[in-house]
Amino acid sequence: MDQNIRARFLLWRQKATADPDLIEELDRLARENREEEIFDAFYKDLAFGTAGLRGVIGAGTNRMNCYTVARTSAGIAAYVRRHYPPEKRKIAISYDSRIKSDYFARIA
Repeated sequence: MDQNIRARFLLWRQKATADPDLIEELDRLARENREEEIFDAFYKDLAFGTAGLRGVIGAGTNRMNCYTVARTSAGIAAYVRRHYPPEKRKIAISYDSRIKSDYFARIA
């Protein structure tokens, strides 16, 4: 496996402690040596597209999780601060019935 991807995975195993589901998944991937799944989860960052941030829920930079939601939220906030005066800054955060939607809304 690519050393950069392996390093990202190992860093997540060490530092990704905010969500017990992620800890369990990372442990399973390591225990079962799931190299293809590890590669897919870490080979790129999840992209923000025309439908927003969408992807498989799980551990990794190419997955929907509390870390990718927080990172994207910080990027959107920085954009709004840079391009709008304080009196015009507004962001709406909502959620629906999808899995972890309410959790991701609180993170955002």
